[in-house]
Amino acid sequence: MLERRVNLEGRAATADVPRITVGGLRMAALDLEATADFMIAATDQRHRINRPLYLTSANGEVLARCSTEPQIERLFRAADLINADGQPLVAASKLQSWFPLPERVATTDLFHVVARKAEVTGRTFYMFGASDEENAAAVRRVQNMYPRLKIVGYSHGYLDGEALRAKVDEINALAPDFLWVALGVPNEQAFVEEYTPRLTNVGVIKTSGGLFNFLSGSRSRAPRWMQRVGLEWAWRTWLEPRRLFWRYLTTNPRAIYLLFSRNRPVNR
Repeated sequence: MLERRVNLEGRAATADVPRITVGGLRMAALDLEATADFMIAATDQRHRINRPLYLTSANGEVLARCSTEPQIERLFRAADLINADGQPLVAASKLQSWFPLPERVATTDLFHVVARKAEVTGRTFYMFGASDEENAAAVRRVQNMYPRLKIVGYSHGYLDGEALRAKVDEINALAPDFLWVALGVPNEQAFVEEYTPRLTNVGVIKTSGGLFNFLSGSRSRAPRWMQRVGLEWAWRTWLEPRRLFWRYLTTNPRAIYLLFSRNRPVNR
């Protein structure tokens, strides 16, 4: 097993988090509340390290792609903490380990738990990614849901070159406690790798996938029963068949194989 926490500071900052290897990646064995508490604590000035703490999430598609695409595997292994954003990962861990993943930690759920805690503690958000329209709509709805939440800035993710570098420097100057980056896999992981050295005033970076589409209301979550049994991917495929049918057809079988061949008991 390759060591993914290559940065000694990141290793020290997450040393107390229990982990279990699921499908070839080491996942944080924390529930939603504990993950949010960890993120809030990580942004305390007393616990800051010399760079942002980098959190990302993995589902079956990510497991499959990491097993076949070395570049994506490297980007995920560089994370300080990986959450299991997929019910099949939780189910597989419960079948094979005496210390399983306690529950799915979907970013679309985690965001709201962190937002509620941030209102109380005064932590600040920056929301980066999606289109200009989706980003603005997401921010408006979040501000309505959490009126005491401090959103210090937001921007769409369709930037590159000098414009992107200038935006990154602007974000760093605003010094948000949490930077939510919603650019999709693997673009958001590549963003973290390239721009972390310029974001020294940021506390935690959390990659967010399609989070802003759900926050804006343009995309709906699967019914709860489908989420519980691990069929949210089927709901998403029904909503976006052209984009997702072939993706899941090629990654789901490999993910199932990995879930039952590359799991290990808890480790740190």
